[in-house]
Amino acid sequence: MPGNRGKREAPTIVLLLLLTLSIVGIDQYTKHLALRYLEAGATFPIIPDFFHLTLLYNTGIAFGLFRAHPTLLVALISVSLAFLVYLKYRLKQAHILVRVGLALIVGGAIGNWVDRLRYGAVVDFLDFRVWPIFNVADSAITIGVCLYIILLWTGRVNR
Repeated sequence: MPGNRGKREAPTIVLLLLLTLSIVGIDQYTKHLALRYLEAGATFPIIPDFFHLTLLYNTGIAFGLFRAHPTLLVALISVSLAFLVYLKYRLKQAHILVRVGLALIVGGAIGNWVDRLRYGAVVDFLDFRVWPIFNVADSAITIGVCLYIILLWTGRVNR
């Protein structure tokens, strides 16, 4: 029934908001622990030669790009984040997995944005030795983007 659509939509929006806030919370909590227990630049092996905890401050964006322009970077990220939040609410009729992907991306973007405002850099600490050091927010963004790409390939983005 058309009249029930709004009633079904409300729990979905609440769950997506909870997913977004959970990503931010988990990201910020793990970064708090990294800052409290790790020393910048030092590495703590969890699985030697495979997975370490290594505290790093990333002043750039992905893979350290744009380090020389921190003010421009915060402004650009703020505008991008506002656009992502707008998109998230604009796509209320999109496939649920599209909205889950956007919730992951927005949650990760907020987590890294908070770092830039608080520390002037993103706190990274997950070190798999063969990949640049990253954090929970980066993982959420990557999973969200991959999910969106898969949905794009399968034609589910516009459903």
